[in-house]
Amino acid sequence: MRTRRKQPDVPAPDTPWSEIVTGLWMGGHEFRGRSGQREFAVVRDEFDLVQTLLRLPGHGPDSGVEHHVWPIPDGPLDGTQLAGVMRLARAACDALDDGRKVLVRCYHGYNRSGLVVAHALVRRGCSTEEAIRLIRTRRSPWALHNELFVEYLRAGLSTAWLLEELTE
Repeated sequence: MRTRRKQPDVPAPDTPWSEIVTGLWMGGHEFRGRSGQREFAVVRDEFDLVQTLLRLPGHGPDSGVEHHVWPIPDGPLDGTQLAGVMRLARAACDALDDGRKVLVRCYHGYNRSGLVVAHALVRRGCSTEEAIRLIRTRRSPWALHNELFVEYLRAGLSTAWLLEELTE
């Protein structure tokens, strides 16, 4: 399995996190700071809900901030992992409906977080293509460069989950 850290051709984002739609943010654990050097993105209490798809010690959030952790690879997902992505997207939508500020994060804030955020946007009425375009525009052109994740989104996560469950 390849992760973002093993792909030096994928640039670190310029910001620790980006607002995709009002209240829904996408980010990572590392970004390129003003000096051009890589810096750690540490969440404190900027968000009401933080969803973490790759947990690294020392990256927050502060105690008292609701924190959901669901580690998944940046590669093929099994049925349990896909179901977790759908649960996170639903929880993000519920939090947004309550007026809460949500951060979904992975390593750089490109693929794993993009999968959850895109599914949340689709749940809220965006087309899949609009969700992908919005994420790439607001976060980075590198967002959702994992073509497998784009295929999952285009098929629909429920369909991908069902197909995965049938093959297990």
